[in-house]
Amino acid sequence: MLVDQGADAVARAAGTGVRLRPPRHPLDRRAVAWWRTRLLLTAAAPVALLGLLGALIAPARFWLLPPAAVLAAGGLLAGVLLPLWWYEVHRWEVTDDAVYVRTGFFWTEGRIAPMSRLQTVDTTRGPVQRLFGLSTVTVTTASARGALKVKGLDHATAAELAERLALVTQATPGDAT
Repeated sequence: MLVDQGADAVARAAGTGVRLRPPRHPLDRRAVAWWRTRLLLTAAAPVALLGLLGALIAPARFWLLPPAAVLAAGGLLAGVLLPLWWYEVHRWEVTDDAVYVRTGFFWTEGRIAPMSRLQTVDTTRGPVQRLFGLSTVTVTTASARGALKVKGLDHATAAELAERLALVTQATPGDAT
């Protein structure tokens, strides 16, 4: 469980009727390939630079190629293992009362945005996300903590979710502060 009973009682006492609990929905399975591609591309740049410099500068070979090999091995290991872990951790859910998101790596973070606190809803798709048919939904709230992001949703699911949340935002009275 992400939160103790004390925080649950505080949320109920605040009158929101919303309590922190684990969200139910996993991200799209293609998020694993998206994350993997991003990690491998990130690792490939310094490996390629070190490898190229090591190949072109003969005296530097002995001190450039070993770090390139270490970075390549680390990048490959991270690219294989981290996305699988992230897929198990990252969850999302939207109910009639709130948006729930759980993210993290070493420390998991569970967040709720009550519908009455939503201000804007956006979708974004980077070039690599488009390649995999994925999108990110960003829910901006009246919170100093910042926006909630659900990264790695199927594009159609993200568009439907954004439309649903936009309608809820419009229908909720007040200024979400």
